[in-house]
Amino acid sequence: MFAEDGSQLWLRFPNVKNGISADKIISKGNNPTIEIAKNELTKFWQGQTVELRTDKALKNVKDGYVIKSSSDKITISSSKEIGLLYGVYHILRLQQTKSNISNLNITEKPSYDVRILNHWDNLDGTIERGYAGYSLWKWEDLPNKISPRYKEYARANASIGINSVVLNNVNASPNILRKDYLDKVKVLADIFRPYGIKVYLSVNFASPKVLDGIENSDPLNKNVQNWWKGKASEIYKLIPDFGGFLVKANSEGQPGPQDYGRTHADGANMMADALKPYGGNIMWRAFVYSPSKEDRAKQAYLEFVPLDGKFRDNVIVQIKNGPIDFQPREAFNPLFGALKKTPEMVEFQITQEYLGFSNHLAFLAPLFKEVLDSDTYSDGKGSTIAKLTDGTLRKNKFTAISAVANIGEDKNWTGHHFAQANWYAFGRLAWNHSLSSEQIADEWIKMTFTDNQDFVKPVKDIMLTSRESVVDYMMPLGLHHIFASGHHYGPEPWGDYKGGRPDWSPVYYHKADENGVGFDRTKSGSNAVFQYFPPLDDLYGNIKTTPENLILWFHHVPWDYKMKDGKTLWEALCFKYDTGVKNVREYQKTWDKLQTFVDSERFAHVQSRLKIQAKDAVWWKDACLLYFQQYSKMPIPYDIERPVHELEDLKKIKLNMGHHN
Repeated sequence: MFAEDGSQLWLRFPNVKNGISADKIISKGNNPTIEIAKNELTKFWQGQTVELRTDKALKNVKDGYVIKSSSDKITISSSKEIGLLYGVYHILRLQQTKSNISNLNITEKPSYDVRILNHWDNLDGTIERGYAGYSLWKWEDLPNKISPRYKEYARANASIGINSVVLNNVNASPNILRKDYLDKVKVLADIFRPYGIKVYLSVNFASPKVLDGIENSDPLNKNVQNWWKGKASEIYKLIPDFGGFLVKANSEGQPGPQDYGRTHADGANMMADALKPYGGNIMWRAFVYSPSKEDRAKQAYLEFVPLDGKFRDNVIVQIKNGPIDFQPREAFNPLFGALKKTPEMVEFQITQEYLGFSNHLAFLAPLFKEVLDSDTYSDGKGSTIAKLTDGTLRKNKFTAISAVANIGEDKNWTGHHFAQANWYAFGRLAWNHSLSSEQIADEWIKMTFTDNQDFVKPVKDIMLTSRESVVDYMMPLGLHHIFASGHHYGPEPWGDYKGGRPDWSPVYYHKADENGVGFDRTKSGSNAVFQYFPPLDDLYGNIKTTPENLILWFHHVPWDYKMKDGKTLWEALCFKYDTGVKNVREYQKTWDKLQTFVDSERFAHVQSRLKIQAKDAVWWKDACLLYFQQYSKMPIPYDIERPVHELEDLKKIKLNMGHHN
């Protein structure tokens, strides 16, 4: 087999001299997007004649498409040229996965209007929570020197229906709005446009003051309002289809309207008014919390619910999937559904900040699905987060879904070959959130490796169980945020940072003592349960009815509490950690058996990462069980593998990972 670096992602179409001849492609017009579609067909399509047809009558499918086949022709129709390109990638996907392409009658309408990747890339080339090398965007080279990877990136996104991208970190430098940087952004926007991708920017709320010496950044100050209007005009002259701004304000030290006694709505509306004439949107993050005695999980709800209905119609509130911070498992964010008059969008994290970075294999489609399928009961039974955000239950001006990208300059794009699957999964679910994790894994494996079932089946089993395995060996039963500070890689349940913010300390979250472990969010504790709609408030408020996978999220549970299977809480915790370790070791065995199906480069790379994952799983298990045992004072069950570390040795581990922050 030839050397394989993973750079082709899931776009490794059959290795043939060419696809169909140009005369077998029927199309009108000479649009750049159509040209890309035709080029993909002439290179890779090996079936019958393809007709690409724009049809304004199909406006109801938005940028989706209709595919119909007969014995001699496949017709792809859409109201938009980009829909035709998406349709071409659909038939190429069918070809690559060896699906039946006779008698096709397919209509695809995307679940969301805006399907957006958020890059946390900084202007100096570093990436906050980046685990695949430095940034793709070479700001120092732009606008004059253009990397060929920009087009490859756009193609990969278009192939899975992603149509928007935020280029820079939410902890934004004001400099991104300088003229010299906007000229660089324009180059990327021009490259992405034929692939149907709009560019957005994260902006720093203090930009008027920092960049141009305006006396302050108060959103009610006329000078500030005019500055943003001027900036919007400047941007749209360069980039007529600019998407808009993503804003992190008054969170984790970032400036915002509250610095001037104003609300999030005041700040968002001021920017929204500046973008409105050009059709631009504001994505305002609800990830806000401040050092306070109030349970961190409650703070976004407390800040945003009083503002419901006060935002402009081109503002959408971007809400993290859980109320804390992208944990391996969280209760869903109670803000979903609570804003009755304000558009809401989900923010997922593809990059594995809390899931082992690019060292651990963790397929995230099950996590994304778990959240999207969660019933909030906001509008009665069946008010899932998917239906609340996709326009089914709330008719908004536009719908959107986002995720923090895991892409860097590594040859394989994502650091771990299997981390590519999470980029792919987000794109596919943003396009169609009714797809199952199984379908997505099946597609990705066949497109990325081989369609041989002797490979597909065991690898799919690994992928579909992997996220739960990570939860088991890191933070089972609703434990959360007990990571080492700063980098969030290894365990540090003993972390109690005296003099620092309590809500950045693991002990704040697990609250282990001689009586038990877990965060009491019931009426007797922080009462975070009241933020959930009935019947969830009662369900989560009662230890007997709380799902056991979230029991320590909502309750401080006695060590000897009897779980549904008869084990004590302590025993259940021990067995969960042990199961996580055992599963990763099984992944190792399974992968090693599959060597003949994979090129040597990717095989060795994944094998080496699984070794790290297995070691890390033991590290997590030993650290957590030895630490919590100090409080439970109970023996580790004897049919569980014994710890191989000493707690005091584990406490001495300090990792230098500042470059990931």
